[in-house]
Amino acid sequence: MTKKERYQFFISYFSQNQPEARTELKYRNPFELLIAVVLSAQCTDKRVNIVTKSLFENFPTASVMAASNFDVLFPYIRSISYPRNKTKHLLGLSNMLVTDFGEEVPLNIDDLQRMPGVGRKTANVIVSVLDKQPAMAVDTHVFRVSKRLGLVTLKAKTPLEVERQLVKYIPDDYIHKAHHWLILHGRYTCLSRKPKCQICPLTRVCRYYTKNYKL
Repeated sequence: MTKKERYQFFISYFSQNQPEARTELKYRNPFELLIAVVLSAQCTDKRVNIVTKSLFENFPTASVMAASNFDVLFPYIRSISYPRNKTKHLLGLSNMLVTDFGEEVPLNIDDLQRMPGVGRKTANVIVSVLDKQPAMAVDTHVFRVSKRLGLVTLKAKTPLEVERQLVKYIPDDYIHKAHHWLILHGRYTCLSRKPKCQICPLTRVCRYYTKNYKL
């Protein structure tokens, strides 16, 4: 099967069966999404959603969070991975939102990456979710699933290499959705240790399945 055929099947299947895929992080505005995505690094969305419920009640805007301090903010996110670093990140990015952007979350990848705790993956998530820009955020799920399916080459060793291959072959109109398709498929079906190939609808085009199970 050619790479083009794999991509066509992948896009066709999810367009029909999961046309409105979206992030599982809970947020009500761009500021909350930015905070949630920063907290989600190496942490589950489920845990982040538990933490942000009280966090957003007490720090509803960038200015309120920026006016806080480490000792006040830390207890709200102490159950998140790397809470000390992330507390510093939240204070730093909140201050930058206030001083540099008038409390508006910028929809520019370069501007976003200036903020503490915001790398390329986080920036891509923000612009794709909020503005449907053709940006592909590559987390562990996207990295694993795209390689197993054969959407990217096995030689792709970094998230940036995977990102570049995916955006090359996925039409711009679908990239912001494909990011969620790959994440959710990796989270619930194509698991890291024990992929659920017996229930997977993509085995027909999957390189991993063909290599390991197909007779």
